[in-house]
Amino acid sequence: MADDPPYNDSLIDDALQRVSRGETAAFEVVLRRFERPLRAWLAAHVPLGVDGDEIAQRSFVAAFSRLHEYQPGTNFGAWLFTIARYQLRTETTRLRRIADYHARYGPELLQRELDRRCDESSEMWTTRLEHLHRCLDTLGDHLRRFVTWRYDEGIPLDEMATRSGRSLPAVKKQLWKIRQTLQQCIETRMAAPGGSSP
Repeated sequence: MADDPPYNDSLIDDALQRVSRGETAAFEVVLRRFERPLRAWLAAHVPLGVDGDEIAQRSFVAAFSRLHEYQPGTNFGAWLFTIARYQLRTETTRLRRIADYHARYGPELLQRELDRRCDESSEMWTTRLEHLHRCLDTLGDHLRRFVTWRYDEGIPLDEMATRSGRSLPAVKKQLWKIRQTLQQCIETRMAAPGGSSP
């Protein structure tokens, strides 16, 4: 932007020296200088399913915590982008492993779960549904809106991302977390004394 202050290598080096002396607030100079180019680079390189903003944040945190490894006078930007590449590679490897696990074991686990659910009585399902309604009531409004958008109104994920001001992967992750929370809540209620009674 036109009102951004000018940055040069000496300004960055000065900020890094101040951080190394314990003046952690000086790292903001580094953030302001590299946040936009790093996010732009990640936006062009992250595969589907990876949240570029998350990788950028992890990269800055890693750079800050490993600042003692940086050689003053060298190219800090190149060092930061190397960290970002490593963070991106780590995340894509993690997601690939998860996908591989689900591809190998997903069908068998799904069949087991379907078999288990088929063995449950209709009374049990009625009880689970009642618990679900109670668990939904425990969600805050900011989380409940995602449930309403997706399951009551059938809004597509990309529109949910636009409405919430989040990336598509972030919305998918939020929905996954909500489902996990609700599942845990239901299981806890079912396991409580009298929890499985209709």
